[in-house]
Amino acid sequence: MREILDILSRDGHATVERIATMTGLDEAVVAERISAWENAGIIRRYKAVIDWDRYDAVEGQQAQEMITAFIDVSITPARGVGFNDVAARISRFPEVRSVYLVSGSQDLRCTVIGASLHEVSDFVSHKLSTLDRVRATATHFVLKTYKRDGDAFLEPEADHRLPVMP
Repeated sequence: MREILDILSRDGHATVERIATMTGLDEAVVAERISAWENAGIIRRYKAVIDWDRYDAVEGQQAQEMITAFIDVSITPARGVGFNDVAARISRFPEVRSVYLVSGSQDLRCTVIGASLHEVSDFVSHKLSTLDRVRATATHFVLKTYKRDGDAFLEPEADHRLPVMP
């Protein structure tokens, strides 16, 4: 059954019929499992991965500029909750796209989106760094995206192989 989830994680548009064909399962079984996983919160949502730079180039118009930053956060853990309560508070900010507990010198890594460098800077200085138990932050701004959510944003390389003749 995990194969159904693997297919949906690669292609949120995959139909029940196509998944049934790919897995060899009955369509009714596939539909029932997907519905159950949606209701249980296992399938959180379906989304499109957009290459905004390509959109700008193809459509000839400028999309709203968005700045992405990775913010590493050092936290003083609290007895009984560790990092969970601070991570939950950070997760509730609308600017925050993801929060991960990570190994290394920092405790959390957050992905934050803003309309400008100034907006992200204000978020860090006025909202994030003022939270109780936040000791330090380190902000890294994304300059260019090469791959996101498993999708490469690079132009495919030309095929330079010679044609094979029968």
